[in-house]
Amino acid sequence: MRNSGVVVRVPGKVNLQLSVGPRESDGFHEVVTLFQAIALYDEVTVKLVAANSSLPVIESSGIALEISGGTSDGVPIDSSNLAYRAAQAMIERYDIEIPDSEVLSISLKKEIPVAGGMAGGSADAAGVIVAIDALFELSLSRNEMEIVAATLGSDVPFSISGGIAIGRGRGDQITPVLAKGDYHWVLALSNQGLSTPAVYQECDRLREGLNVPPPSTNDALLAALRAGDAKALGAALTNDLQSAACSLRPALRLVLDVGREYGALGSLVSGSGPTVAFLVENAEKALDLTVALSASGVVGGAIRTTGPTHGARVISTL
Repeated sequence: MRNSGVVVRVPGKVNLQLSVGPRESDGFHEVVTLFQAIALYDEVTVKLVAANSSLPVIESSGIALEISGGTSDGVPIDSSNLAYRAAQAMIERYDIEIPDSEVLSISLKKEIPVAGGMAGGSADAAGVIVAIDALFELSLSRNEMEIVAATLGSDVPFSISGGIAIGRGRGDQITPVLAKGDYHWVLALSNQGLSTPAVYQECDRLREGLNVPPPSTNDALLAALRAGDAKALGAALTNDLQSAACSLRPALRLVLDVGREYGALGSLVSGSGPTVAFLVENAEKALDLTVALSASGVVGGAIRTTGPTHGARVISTL
């Protein structure tokens, strides 16, 4: 008997590297990025329920969307939501029929910051893909799910795979990376998100007239991961969008300074920001930096986490 619903847990991410190529004729940029999934999760529940007027069905689609959790403010609850778009993509691609008497209910319990450069929306989309695969017993491979994911956004395929991986192209061409060790992170959160398109636009403005090389992998980062060397990893963290994010949000420079003062092994703006990720030596150092950041008055909040962790996974059935 088929389950009536499934719950998927899906992680956020930090970009250990983000190398951004020149703006192309279509307005996009080729990138090479090194993702690490971190132990900060959204939970995505997808189930079939009886249709009734109280459910928030979107545009007569037969899909309902509900959002809760500590970082739910500002998340769209209409057809622009990536989780909703992921459900549509799976239904269309695999000819899934939802009876008129039922609604596909999607509930997002959010802990990953919104518009924080940590793939919160992408994580939710990945969670929906994995949940629908399990709910309707499609038995898709990870590669098949990642193909659907790539149509939704550049970070969505990695949110399915998790671990540590290189992303090429738009970031959606995923290659797992051999690595050892666990890494301790402190994340400095902002009260306001940053628009990814705006950050890329500012990056283009700052680099106007410069000869921008194609993106490439960072060999020092890969060597540090193979060795499990946190100190070397911290020294090699790099993000081509960091200057643009700091230009749009100058206070980020103050946040970076606090981390350096308290002995972080390395720091960078994660993705397009504004979350700042600090790599630290151990759990004790993580606690010290979290307290310092919280007391500094320059961040909206600070949390400790570790990585790497798995990608989107079913954790229970209903």
